[in-house]
Amino acid sequence: AGKPRIVAVVATMRKLLTILNAIIRDEKPWQNA
Repeated sequence: AGKPRIVAVVATMRKLLTILNAIIRDEKPWQNA
């Protein structure tokens, strides 16, 4: 009863969260806002 779609989505979300957290920590915005 595995659901590859959900697993892929969760993995992607985790990657995005990790990247966002890293940017926030370093205080290095990727956009000029």
